[in-house]
Amino acid sequence: MARVKSGILTKKKHKKVLKLAKGYWMTRHKQFKKAKEAVLHAGEYAFAGRKRKKRDFRRLWIIRLNAALKELGIKYSLFIKKLNDKKIGLDRKIISQIAIDYPKVFEKIVKEIMV
Repeated sequence: MARVKSGILTKKKHKKVLKLAKGYWMTRHKQFKKAKEAVLHAGEYAFAGRKRKKRDFRRLWIIRLNAALKELGIKYSLFIKKLNDKKIGLDRKIISQIAIDYPKVFEKIVKEIMV
């Protein structure tokens, strides 16, 4: 039986990992073992970061809404409850954007909801 050498495949795999590790510090972008470890960790952090981003933005929208509502003398929790009771389909992202870009419109929305 003929001997099969896998040098080509190994080199291809190594090149792929080293390309992903480009720009990493010290041996993490040169040595395959270190690069592989660094790329795996980076992938884990990226995955977690994508989940974290959603949480962070929701917190930001709530903070912005709370600040805009405080100026009008209304609590955030009461506003959200009234919003849900009236079955208004605006989410926190849209409302916070309206509060920043169009304060007069936001004020009208708040008055309509609080009646």
